[in-house]
Amino acid sequence: MSGFWADKRVFLTGGGGFLGSFIRERLERENPAAIFAPRAKELDLRDAAATRAFLAANKPNLVIHGAAVVGGIGANRKHPGRFFYENAIMGIQLIEESRLAGVEKFVQLGTICAYPKFANIPFKEDELWDGYPEETNAPYGVAKKALLVQLQAYRDEYGFNGIFLLPVNLYGPRDNFDLESSHVIPAMIRKFVEAKKRGDKEVVLWGDGSPTREFLYVEDAADGIVTAAEKYDSGEPVNLGRGEELAIRDLARIIGERTGFTGEIVWDTTKPNGQPRRMLDVSRAKREFGFVAGTDFPTGLARTIDWFVNS
Repeated sequence: MSGFWADKRVFLTGGGGFLGSFIRERLERENPAAIFAPRAKELDLRDAAATRAFLAANKPNLVIHGAAVVGGIGANRKHPGRFFYENAIMGIQLIEESRLAGVEKFVQLGTICAYPKFANIPFKEDELWDGYPEETNAPYGVAKKALLVQLQAYRDEYGFNGIFLLPVNLYGPRDNFDLESSHVIPAMIRKFVEAKKRGDKEVVLWGDGSPTREFLYVEDAADGIVTAAEKYDSGEPVNLGRGEELAIRDLARIIGERTGFTGEIVWDTTKPNGQPRRMLDVSRAKREFGFVAGTDFPTGLARTIDWFVNS
């Protein structure tokens, strides 16, 4: 246990969500002085006055902002305005109110969707501004990237210690398996498991299977975030991932095999692929605070499938 945490009063937003629940468990292992993790119904981060009152009443000295309005390609296409506004306004107001309240350190979770659509592989943090994000998730990505600008500006003007982390696509137990709003791994798991139960001869998936993605197991992500909260104090953004690339068509084949589905995989090419490729350069996280993801993909995927099947 690090002495860093002994006097820390931690305000964690999004603590009831997928990633947030694992961050909270990881924080509890550090035994900080206090953890505050109100649910959205208890504190509306879109309300600046409510946020100000919460900070004044609880006096956190470390904020981890994990709350976000998120979803897969379908959800991003359906709610671009909501995804931009709510993610931007929550972050902008929370950063400003935290500064005014004297918070010592602010940890902002960004998104891999902030990278340019045709970013060089692997994605390097210094190339974050080298193009516009992929169109289907650009409003979400730009909203998050604006918070990096805010934190860097606040560091320059006010000496506010804010850090910005870029987790790659996450997966694991407790993920969102709602087909209307889920990301690719939980959506595929649910489709294949339910198709097997019904005896379907095929499963239809979006796109053509050619895009690549990188996946980080949720417990590893939580570990990286908490480690950075303790050990990283620079204004430069940091990728969190494994540095491995997997084609969506191969992902589908693997999940189909692991769930026991023996039918045909059909690709609906009328639906968008999303960003063509994703893979991170993860050297900065290792160099700056020693983070290396510890869960290999087959192990993490097996745990995720088991959780869904048995939940």
